[in-house]
Amino acid sequence: MLAAALGGCALRPPPAPPVSAPAAAAPRPAPHVGTPYDIVPQESLLLVRVYRGGTLASAGHNHVIASHDLSGSVYVPGDVLRSSFEVHLPVSTLTVDEAALRAAEASADFPPDVSEGAKEGTRHNMLGAALLDAQQHPEIVLEALDLTAADGGVVLARILCEVRGAQHMISVPVRYQRGAGTLTLSGETRLRQSDLGLTPFSAMLGALQVQDEMRISFRILARAARVGGTARE
Repeated sequence: MLAAALGGCALRPPPAPPVSAPAAAAPRPAPHVGTPYDIVPQESLLLVRVYRGGTLASAGHNHVIASHDLSGSVYVPGDVLRSSFEVHLPVSTLTVDEAALRAAEASADFPPDVSEGAKEGTRHNMLGAALLDAQQHPEIVLEALDLTAADGGVVLARILCEVRGAQHMISVPVRYQRGAGTLTLSGETRLRQSDLGLTPFSAMLGALQVQDEMRISFRILARAARVGGTARE
């Protein structure tokens, strides 16, 4: 009986290994179909407002970060919800607290008295290895995944955002307007730095820090791409 029992144990099949869930497929940007429009950097602007935090917040400043160098293309077919885009944002040319942009905020949150030293220190921290790491990752890339309709000429764009070489998905409401050979995209949203895999700046054990949430607005002008010297629509 003992031999039979031992034999039975020996003949039992080993337990099946756990089945791993299949890895999620990487999101694929929407295909580029339709009329191409090229972004005009000189007529486009992206603004990021970042806010001070911590128990010593009064010792810091809120800041207006700007990009005047957006580039890329937008593609618009007959069905606007099949539109796509690819936008490139070079991080080394980001500006901090331009006087005109702070004044345009017309808010007590952004008084004009920010020293050049404070601006340069903020820009140094922003481009450094702990945050955007501009030397290793010179640009941020935004690509459309899909669009869904909203109200009043607004679409909700689901975007694949590449920051520091890692991809993150965000959703942004976008208002669009087509003109004679032009396309204007604009919008405003709130976004957390942590949504982009970034850790907000902090010093003095957190007594002086930058809040995680940012307020972003943009206005992008694009013109119909020229083929053979003629604008194509």
